[in-house]
Amino acid sequence: MISWLLLFVSLFYQSTQDGIGKEKGVLHCGPQNLTLEKSDQMILSTWEDDPSCFALRDVLIYELVVLIEEQEVHRDKLAVSPDQIGSTHSWSWTPYLALECASHSVRISSRYNNRTSPWTQEKTLPGRGASKKPQVFPQDKVFEVGRHGNFCCIMPAGAVFDKMYMSGYNNLNMKTRKINNQTYVLTVLLDQPSKHSCTNVKCQTSDYGACAYIGYRPDDRDLQCETQDLESVDCLWTVGKETYLPKRKFSTEYQLNGSDCPNGSKGRCSQKIQEVGERTWTLTTKNNLGKKELTDRADLMKRVHMFAPKGVSASAVNARNVTLSWSWKVQRYSNLNITCQVNVSHFETNTMSEIFGVGLLSVVVTDLIPNWTYNVAVRCGTTEHFWKWSNWSSSVNFHTRGDVPDALDVWMQARDNQTVIIWKEPQANESHGDILEYEVSWTETAERERLNKTKVDHNSISLTLDPTEEHIVTVSARNINGSSSPTTIVIPRRKSDITNVETDGIIGSDGGFNLSWSVSSAASCGYVVDWCPASESCRVEWLKVPPNVTNTRVFSKSFKAGVRYSLSVYACTNRAPVLLEQREGYTEEKRIEDGLFQSLKWNQRDSDVEISWEPVPLRNQTAFIYGYVLDYVDNNNNNKLLSVSTDDPKASSLTATNLNINTYTFTVRAKTAAGEGGATTITATLNSLTDNLIEIVCVSLVAVFGLLSLVTTLCFRHWSCIKHKVYPPIPTPVLRDKWLTMGENRCHHLRVDQFPHSEADVMDVPELHKPGAPVNDYVIQENLPYVSAHTQTEKSYYNQPVRNCIPQPSSAIHPPFRSLFPNPSYSLTMVPGYQLCSSGPEPQGGTHLEKSSDGYQPQSEAESSSVNQTDERPDSPMSCVSTYILLPQSPQ
Repeated sequence: MISWLLLFVSLFYQSTQDGIGKEKGVLHCGPQNLTLEKSDQMILSTWEDDPSCFALRDVLIYELVVLIEEQEVHRDKLAVSPDQIGSTHSWSWTPYLALECASHSVRISSRYNNRTSPWTQEKTLPGRGASKKPQVFPQDKVFEVGRHGNFCCIMPAGAVFDKMYMSGYNNLNMKTRKINNQTYVLTVLLDQPSKHSCTNVKCQTSDYGACAYIGYRPDDRDLQCETQDLESVDCLWTVGKETYLPKRKFSTEYQLNGSDCPNGSKGRCSQKIQEVGERTWTLTTKNNLGKKELTDRADLMKRVHMFAPKGVSASAVNARNVTLSWSWKVQRYSNLNITCQVNVSHFETNTMSEIFGVGLLSVVVTDLIPNWTYNVAVRCGTTEHFWKWSNWSSSVNFHTRGDVPDALDVWMQARDNQTVIIWKEPQANESHGDILEYEVSWTETAERERLNKTKVDHNSISLTLDPTEEHIVTVSARNINGSSSPTTIVIPRRKSDITNVETDGIIGSDGGFNLSWSVSSAASCGYVVDWCPASESCRVEWLKVPPNVTNTRVFSKSFKAGVRYSLSVYACTNRAPVLLEQREGYTEEKRIEDGLFQSLKWNQRDSDVEISWEPVPLRNQTAFIYGYVLDYVDNNNNNKLLSVSTDDPKASSLTATNLNINTYTFTVRAKTAAGEGGATTITATLNSLTDNLIEIVCVSLVAVFGLLSLVTTLCFRHWSCIKHKVYPPIPTPVLRDKWLTMGENRCHHLRVDQFPHSEADVMDVPELHKPGAPVNDYVIQENLPYVSAHTQTEKSYYNQPVRNCIPQPSSAIHPPFRSLFPNPSYSLTMVPGYQLCSSGPEPQGGTHLEKSSDGYQPQSEAESSSVNQTDERPDSPMSCVSTYILLPQSPQ
């Protein structure tokens, strides 16, 4: 019995499996009543289950295949659970190619436990047929940038296809293929949005085509919700990039928590709130290409974004402060703790200040500049749970009242024997009105009661102060409102301490100097830095530095590249400023222009040549000179360039050694940080050593000849003076007693014979010369009778009287006698000789000279008086005796 029961169960199971339908692995359960429709460019397919599928206890899989022109282009699956079996199933898909371009077919089969039903169900949607003109599809379709777009061109029957393209794209992004005899497909990589509404797709000519809209899906972000009036929510977000889709046809839609936002494209949406507390806000944005959702969760009472204050006004304006007042748009703000910011601006300067309070409605702004125009604006926010500042209120302008000028910035400059007191002209924000005049007073520190005052209308004055005394100078400015506080500066005694401070170099940068110095304990009120061009007299500029700062940036609009500036650092003390450091440098070093050395000279020393120049003036130095370079080249061998250099900036010469006798070109350059510059050239021809020797000899001879000529000329022109100095004149003889008596019995001229005695036998006496001849460098007057030199007596006796008669000379010739006998002190030996022709008796005899070993002895007074004693008159001053003057014997 049991066996029959088991056989029955087995047969029933077998018959059940046969009902399901299995023959050699084929599943008889499958789809039925397949339909295929289109909606826009989407395929919609529906079907039902075969009744045999009701017995399935597991998931049934339907497989779908899409074919275009009998070519498989897509495959998809749809799972049906056991509880869904018996219902109508649907599936949709948007093909890449427009449905008008070609036929689209859908096939369906089922699969269960690795058993598959046959592809018995298939439906087809036919494409657009050929027409008389080319047709392009799809028309007016929206594409997303970055995707591929497919367009087809259906040609008329028998027409020949030429080309198909999209405007604005090159061939690299386009590809055309044929899918049947009349249809061609263009595939384009859409890498750019439509610039002008849409992009044209052309087939054959420009008369046939379609329009494609290429753009982006919504990309909004950063949703934040807040409240301003404490009664509604205001959600703001950042609108995404431009979609490039026409807003009238493909506008982007916005919804906040399901409610439309009419102004969503502006990134703002508002709604009334019914409940207070934390909640979530959702923003949905979508267009034809897709949609995007943004969420924000917040308690709006902690996100209060206040309205800007309204009606801001300046209610009380003074010289240095002003009172601002305003009102609120929302009355509930009066109960909030508020923080407000006040922005005070003038020209390009902005000053921000903050105030706190409950329901603030006014504020006092201080530290303003008198006689100045300001612009102010106010914004506020909640102090507790601060969210963000309100917008700025509308700005308001006001002008403060005038006041006395600020204290002047005064400095000094020593110039020659004067001290220049100079101050910076007050700017408009310092003068507080038009400056009428400046008052300057000065006095010696030791005598402050002697105060000097003057008034000037410019910003400097030159004072002549006692350099040995210290002075106090005070300067103040006056406008219509009064005088400023006086500024005092102490002028030190003129010392040489400035020379004790060494000058260091400084290198500028970016049109100025970065200056630093050592701390000075004497700088009780800070430091003063002044500067001026080092090569010329100028007006000094300066700036003041606080006591705790030992560096500053020095900049001036007057700075020029290539100009050396001298910078000095002073310590500001309670007394006179103290010089601490000095620097010199350039804001920018420039290459020195050629022709720097104007006085280039050369000097040959044997085979060496020294090139020298004068020191270069500072005004010609556009950079620091670190040395010099001398280049020289033999003009007969230009390829061989030699050079010698020095790193001494004070050098004034360089020497080229071991040169050949030839012509050389020498070039001197200055070495600077900007490169070598100032090239100056000189050409020199070297002489041989023999030529140099000849030249030296010739020069020496010419010098000696010139000296002798000069001496001769001077001696000729001053001969009388020289003779007087070298050979002074012999004094005229002084005759006394009878020699001076004038009358009838006067002394007559004598004749002197020359004796043949040797010099040893005669007395050494001066020579007597003919008239006009010099005697001992003195000339005998012409009209004097001269004494003739008689050879010897008839019997060869010497000193014998001769009876010759001499005519008696005229009495007018008496004075020359003194010239003939220069000095009466001379003892002349006179012998009888010639006699005067007179009536007197002749002499009785004569004495001859006595000879001794010592020469002639003078005649005694007795002998002299006895010669012509008979002719002597009592009143005669002297006795004239005819004697000879013995002269030395002339050499034979």
